[in-house]
Amino acid sequence: MPEARDWLTDGLPNIWLPYAQMATAAPPLAVVATQGARIRLADGRELIDGISSWWTACHGYNHPHIRAAVEAQLATLPHVMFAGLVHEPALKLARRLAALLPGDLERVFFTESGSVAVEVALKMAIQYWRNKGRPERKRIVHFRHAYHGDTFATMALCDPEEGMHTLFAGAMPDQIMAELPDTPLMRAAFDRLLATHAERLAAVIVEPLVQGAGGMKMHDAATLAFIAEACAQHGVLLIADEIMTGFGRTGRLFACEEAEIVPDIVCLSKALTGGTLPLAATVARRHVFEAFLADDPAAALMHGPTYMANPLACAAANASLDLFESEPRLAQVAGIEAQLREQLAPCRELAGVADVRIKGAIGAVELAGEIGLDALRRRFAELGVWVRPFGNVVYLMPPFVIAADELATLTAAVRRVLAERAQQP
Repeated sequence: MPEARDWLTDGLPNIWLPYAQMATAAPPLAVVATQGARIRLADGRELIDGISSWWTACHGYNHPHIRAAVEAQLATLPHVMFAGLVHEPALKLARRLAALLPGDLERVFFTESGSVAVEVALKMAIQYWRNKGRPERKRIVHFRHAYHGDTFATMALCDPEEGMHTLFAGAMPDQIMAELPDTPLMRAAFDRLLATHAERLAAVIVEPLVQGAGGMKMHDAATLAFIAEACAQHGVLLIADEIMTGFGRTGRLFACEEAEIVPDIVCLSKALTGGTLPLAATVARRHVFEAFLADDPAAALMHGPTYMANPLACAAANASLDLFESEPRLAQVAGIEAQLREQLAPCRELAGVADVRIKGAIGAVELAGEIGLDALRRRFAELGVWVRPFGNVVYLMPPFVIAADELATLTAAVRRVLAERAQQP
């Protein structure tokens, strides 16, 4: 077997890494194995994973139940196209998701990534109105600090001042950005916005309770409930982007449950398969789906990814749902939340810390002043933890199965690195 240095040095000249200026970025770390909440590197070091591989590995790595399900599926049906054919893992998963989601969210469209799940939701919303004879209703309202993906349609729903997408300003569809209605003044403004534009709006899209990649900004259930109520009052569809918040991350299985709302469309991905295989789902309520039923073939939803409803991914997702039923995931999230609140609280006293926010298994420390992301990332790795700050936020979103001492190592590393930063001139 080739040595790690061989595949690493031989392969790096041919790879294009994400979110990295490769002329100056530090070399990536070579990973050879994962287990539980730990990442093992080729040089023998182990890192405690504080961010669940972009918020996916909710059950930790290499859970035997998910591995066994994928192995069994691989032996019988690794893939088949999903046009004109169906298979048990997908139909079983769709039925289970419909049963878990609130209200009549019952029609599941599978894709491979969160960005595409949002794209499909947009197509559903716009074509819903077209099928109902209202083709002028095609604009989307999104919120400041939002992030919904990296494709062109989803970039148009992100905060235009957000650094990842500013280069594409003017090249994307023109949508409508609103402020989160988290104060009486902002609620009145949001209501006016919907009243003014309702006749040309297809939908409002929101990340319920926590805006993820836009800075881990958090709002309460009352704000989310107001958004849903305003959409219903003005006859505008509501899309809930639960790609990051879904499957227990905020303390409920789905964040929408805390506000007791039923969005018209929900987007799911990331932890859907427990961090094992790519899969996403866009789930629509009954009335949305029924708008696509007609004798006219043009009324159908014309979308179909090649690997849609991949049986291996669906098997992993079904196994992941098994674990939510058989293991105490939400109780573990509650324990993580309590530990994060206690152990990140001292960060509030450090110079250069603007805010500390906790929700479920999410802990975010917002920084002020010059950030120095590369230096922070290197320092965390030196301390044996995998923490990857972005923007002005150092955050923890660990696997739900993380041990208390492992989480304590993560929070201690955050306190230490930020204390070192505070002492710098």
